[in-house]
Amino acid sequence: MEAVAKLRNYPTSPRKMRLIADLIRGMQVEKALAVLEHNPKHPAVPMRKLVLSAISNWKQKNEGGDEGQLIVKTIFVDGARTLKRMRPAPQGRGYRVRKRSNHVTVIVDDANAVKAAKQKQPKAQVADVAEPEVAEVKTKKAAPKKAAAKKTAAKKETKK
Repeated sequence: MEAVAKLRNYPTSPRKMRLIADLIRGMQVEKALAVLEHNPKHPAVPMRKLVLSAISNWKQKNEGGDEGQLIVKTIFVDGARTLKRMRPAPQGRGYRVRKRSNHVTVIVDDANAVKAAKQKQPKAQVADVAEPEVAEVKTKKAAPKKAAAKKTAAKKETKK
């Protein structure tokens, strides 16, 4: 049974947080924690805490379950509120500074349960679908450019 942990309004840009999320997506939880612990990027610290929280949530749901088989099933980063600030700029103007924040959602699950769920889903069978007849599209031929011919003829007459 899967467990969810959410981090709300963390003050770093979603783009920076997605770099960390992409590193651990689909990994075993212990390996993901090791990667996050040794990652020099600053969003790795709250991401590690979030994964630990997801693990403890999973333990509460599945008492007596083996946490060694846990994997990061799903992880996604959404943008949160953006604080708008002004920064002084030349000639009395002000530049807008957007201080972004994000929401992170982590879902962990047992690797065996994920495999079983994938095997349960039947593969989409391709049915023999007859291709619909394509109606012929009549293309209009471009009309001859008579207006241009008249203009050039008029110019020639004025030059004579």
